[in-house]
Amino acid sequence: MIDPADILGLRGRRVLVTGGSRGVGRAVALVLTRAGAEVGVAYRSRGQDAEDLVARVRQLGGRGWSHSGDLRDPEVVARLFDVFEAEYGGVDVVVGNHGVWPADHVPLARMELDQWRRTLEINLDGMFLVCREAARRLTAGGRLIVVTSTAAQRGEAGHGDYAASKGALNSLVKGLAEELGVRGITVNAVAPGWVDTEMTESVLVGERRARAIGEIPLGRIARPEDVAGPVVFLASELGRHVTGEILNVNGGSVRPG
Repeated sequence: MIDPADILGLRGRRVLVTGGSRGVGRAVALVLTRAGAEVGVAYRSRGQDAEDLVARVRQLGGRGWSHSGDLRDPEVVARLFDVFEAEYGGVDVVVGNHGVWPADHVPLARMELDQWRRTLEINLDGMFLVCREAARRLTAGGRLIVVTSTAAQRGEAGHGDYAASKGALNSLVKGLAEELGVRGITVNAVAPGWVDTEMTESVLVGERRARAIGEIPLGRIARPEDVAGPVVFLASELGRHVTGEILNVNGGSVRPG
């Protein structure tokens, strides 16, 4: 009988997931572990969540590892990769998942420069640093997957800072795919719509939740595992000839041509 993990070709692959202590990042780490990958996660401040995840990874037979730090700092990012490589012997796959979504609806005319800068520092500058380090260190035939958002393609009124940061990442992915293709490295983005996570739980309630569901042809809000599956596909051998793509995972709510 064929083991599905053998089809994916992820057994023993060394994977670093940023923003990995909860939500989509946690789901990605667990699904990759079940597929046989050796997974480590980076997080900023949720130490207990990271410890819980590492314990779960070990229950599933993985090694389990976590590292904290502010990914807006280039020295912190370089140190993250140093420590990961020391632990695992190299890095084959990087999943860039960290980021913020300011929950308050703030039209651009009222948005403070501090909010704009903070969102872009975390979502764009921090991801640039992770992608740059990945470009330097990924093994030949590696994978870089960036979690962006459907807001990158349709915009998001009241959240212009977030949409702009994710739109820039989509463009970064496309250019980097060309740069790294010569080494057999694929670079792609996964763009979720609404996902039931701690980040959205304060806003996806009542009428707003009903309205969001009404805009989704599949009729439900995504769970973190719904996003993890496409990430695993892109990390696997099944996705080896896919690069420079934005894979939308939104139940059909946004369908760019």
